Amino acid sequence: MTELEAGRAETLAPVRDGAALHRYRDILIALIAFAVLASLPLFTGSKALLDFVIRCSAYGLFATSLNLLVGYTGLTSFGHGMFFGLGAYSFGLIMQKLGVPIPVAFVATLAITAVIAAVIGAICVRLKEIYFAFVTLAFQMLIHSTILSWASFTGGDQGLRGGIPRPEFLGINLANHVHLYIASCALLILGLLAMRQIAESPFGYTLRMIRDNAARASFLGIDVWRAKLTVFVLAALFASMGGMVMALFVSGAYPEFAYWTISGEGIFINMLGGVSTFLGPMVGTVLLLLLNDTVTRFTEYHGIVLGVVILFFALGLRKGLLDFAAEWFAHRRDAGEGR
Repeated sequence: MTELEAGRAETLAPVRDGAALHRYRDILIALIAFAVLASLPLFTGSKALLDFVIRCSAYGLFATSLNLLVGYTGLTSFGHGMFFGLGAYSFGLIMQKLGVPIPVAFVATLAITAVIAAVIGAICVRLKEIYFAFVTLAFQMLIHSTILSWASFTGGDQGLRGGIPRPEFLGINLANHVHLYIASCALLILGLLAMRQIAESPFGYTLRMIRDNAARASFLGIDVWRAKLTVFVLAALFASMGGMVMALFVSGAYPEFAYWTISGEGIFINMLGGVSTFLGPMVGTVLLLLLNDTVTRFTEYHGIVLGVVILFFALGLRKGLLDFAAEWFAHRRDAGEGR
């Protein structure tokens, strides 16, 4: 090894050690979070609370995957919900038509999603800003229309009826509500941990560079199109996982899962929680579901209330709740250090 190589290795060693330390810290936090969520059924018999956490798992995976595009890459997708619906329908149809074990259907659904996302992404990521957003929306409407028109296969506007078979595997029975709850929590934590590693990896910082200045990133030798396509497919896979969790929860799949409003909810969730912090979409998910459950209990005009909330965050805070909190704490810390 030359002196130059030795010096470079010595310089990079603290960086690698710091990255490894952060990775172990994230894994530890994930294990603690899963332990807390998994123990919840021991302390409460509330089925509504467990149902709420399952819904948070489905939408949290979806919203966080969208933030890989919006927050980290600067790609605002109006059609990301197509992968949520694709995951739900693909998983449900595989289980109904083929009757394979659940893990096989899970992997097959991810494979189908990856292929379709690669084809759609190869077209969309070549476009910029508003064109990207609306072409993804066009593809979502195409998939939604296919679901409605192919009634003999998808059930049309009635959705997949007859339930989703849930054969037991490895001692896990997803027909049992507690087992389904724990499995949903496990998928949520694993999905979040995987996305966190992606965001904090060199690839994640490449995405940030593309977001800030794609022309400069290309000048530095980064294949911008390939990086965007890769994150597009990865985001689609995690959104598909959310769709599968929802399909298991409702024991079916419905056209609304692939409608444009799902993508709108994803954007709204990211606005609520924030796109600059990794857990912002999870905070937004909890806020939106709590808001929906609370408002619909008292009034049928929940759309007006949601509109007011959007205006508050857009015009008042001008950022998501977690982004605002992080900025406030950083400002307080800097002010304290300046004294």
